[in-house]
Amino acid sequence: MKKDDLQVMDLHTVVVGSGAAGLNTADRLWQYGVHDLALVTENMDFGTSRNTGSDKQTYYKLSLAGDPPDSISRLAQVLYEGGCVDGEHALCEASLSCQGFFKLVELGVPFPHDSHGQFVGYKTDHDPNDRGTSVGPYTSRYMTEALERAVRNKEIPVYDKHQVIRILTKDHKVYGLLCLKTGEGSPVPGQDDAALSKYVLIRCTNVVYATGGPAGIYADSVYPASQTGASGIAFESGVRGKNLTEWQYGLASLSPRWNVSGSYMQALPRMVSTDKRGGDDREFLMEFYNTREAALDKVFLKGYQWPFDARKVTDGSSMIDLLVYRETCVRGRRVWLDYRTNPGGSEIAFEALSQETRDYLGRSGACGQTPYERLQCLNSPAAAFYKEHGVDLEREMLEIAVCAQHNNGGLAVDAWWQTNVEGFFCAGEAAATHGIYRPGGSALNSGQVGSTRAAQYIAAHKDSKREWTEEEHREMLSQAAGRIAMGERLAGELEFGKKWKKAAMDMSRYGAMIRDPEGMQEMEKEIHEELAALRLERRTDSGTEAGNEAETAANAVSPSISSLSAYYRYYDMRLCQSAYLAAMLDYTAHGCKSRGSAVYLEKPEKMRRGTGGRSDQVNIPELAAFSLDGSEGMDHKNVVQELSYDHNSGTCSCFWRPVRRLEEIQDREAFEVVWKNYREGKIF
Repeated sequence: MKKDDLQVMDLHTVVVGSGAAGLNTADRLWQYGVHDLALVTENMDFGTSRNTGSDKQTYYKLSLAGDPPDSISRLAQVLYEGGCVDGEHALCEASLSCQGFFKLVELGVPFPHDSHGQFVGYKTDHDPNDRGTSVGPYTSRYMTEALERAVRNKEIPVYDKHQVIRILTKDHKVYGLLCLKTGEGSPVPGQDDAALSKYVLIRCTNVVYATGGPAGIYADSVYPASQTGASGIAFESGVRGKNLTEWQYGLASLSPRWNVSGSYMQALPRMVSTDKRGGDDREFLMEFYNTREAALDKVFLKGYQWPFDARKVTDGSSMIDLLVYRETCVRGRRVWLDYRTNPGGSEIAFEALSQETRDYLGRSGACGQTPYERLQCLNSPAAAFYKEHGVDLEREMLEIAVCAQHNNGGLAVDAWWQTNVEGFFCAGEAAATHGIYRPGGSALNSGQVGSTRAAQYIAAHKDSKREWTEEEHREMLSQAAGRIAMGERLAGELEFGKKWKKAAMDMSRYGAMIRDPEGMQEMEKEIHEELAALRLERRTDSGTEAGNEAETAANAVSPSISSLSAYYRYYDMRLCQSAYLAAMLDYTAHGCKSRGSAVYLEKPEKMRRGTGGRSDQVNIPELAAFSLDGSEGMDHKNVVQELSYDHNSGTCSCFWRPVRRLEEIQDREAFEVVWKNYREGKIF
């Protein structure tokens, strides 16, 4: 490694990620008096918050209008009842709900209110109260843009085009970050010729990791293409995972990537599959349903029961997801929504549909002759969205698949969103604060709450900036040199684009909505062998050979920045896949079965033996045989699975513990006691 290739700088706190959670962290830190900070991001315009949405993207909060009673305790209880949720996270996300929401309102996010100032809401998934609100399809984008303005106005340093490639830790403490400079971003202070430096080592007391969900592990994904995640190197650095088995999957278009929820399904489009070239179209739902009307009722329900739910397969709307998966992943065909003509090619007899379907469409005036006409009546902006993105639904079909949409699990955090690595915090989707189910829109609230909690804790300890000994500095340089040597040696040799595509397709096939234990075991073995071959820095972390390795790499032809960036992303993705697969396999080894948004395949002959055809068991020819995890899929809702990754052996260890119960941690102390503890800083 050449001397000019590595720049070293010191900061008190580094925020990684430029989505709504990361930007709010930086803004809150500044507000609370932590000014020795910077925000580091691969690209300011990347990420899920800024580049995703739905027909009506929901923000979830405490009810703020009307007569129905609501309270922090009620909201916390709903979050907690999602299963595998620790009580402190449910209580914090309820307690800070209004604080986070009204900050966004004050920053200019145009959440609607009535003429008297009430922020009227609506019901969302997994919640009986009217706690949802929305700015339309791009709620999270409005949030991100407003928070970025706040950060820019405070002139908080933003180091754009900086990709974190290693988290530097020792003895369960964070030391800093190693970044690859991937382009002409915001300048890093400290030296006039900083542009010459390919790598930046940031020594710091705290890191707030807001890198989003690990979208890159899947091929079929509704995450924006710019969102890949960076949880793999966090596992590698010793951060524990939690609830890694818990995801949301659902139907989404492939180009553009967008959830086909709500009115997209309630318009009753024709669902067809074709061969790879677009020929041989078939209305595949009719292979399963006895009548067209029975199929259409389930398509309608899919609109507001959007995430796949293992409980809603038998006589429910989630059968639609499984049938789409069978066409794409088992039969190797393509699936489309066709808004040009009715299913079956004839007029729909609305009187033959279920009362729920016909009443909704009738009240909405959406009984038009074609699905496109019905969509225009229900939600004309939803139709306009696709036209703006190059797909005219009035004239062409829309390709869809079952896609990964959100990770309810992630990196394990405490009540202040700090991980088990001291000084390393996590907020947003990367943090594991949800479990099996969560209310729609609660992830946006969680990101604002978690980032605020992390900022509050860091600010309460802002005078504890660390000083580095020579030994600690050498340790950081050694870890950095090993990672740099690995990339410089390998990045130009392998075609990581092709390898990524195969790895992501395998994960979508074996470890997504449908989880095949045999396929996952094969993947896990393959990843373990591959990572063992890639991990050249294993010899250098001791420091004895770091200089030689780096010098050897420097003497070779250096790969391009784009090759290095792709390599480090691929390495992170494979680390991440390894952890998630290990969690899924451990889940089945503990006798747990299908729940939430995932089906764990079983052998049909074993299911039939001694079960008597129980209602919690499903057998779909060519596709899936599975059992629910108890009659409601919630038999293990009061235990949490956590995971740790051993960098030296490349293996994962899982352990289970009881959830921290909500009823045991709710404080009901007198005001004077709370006031005293707050003044004296004891709450931290």
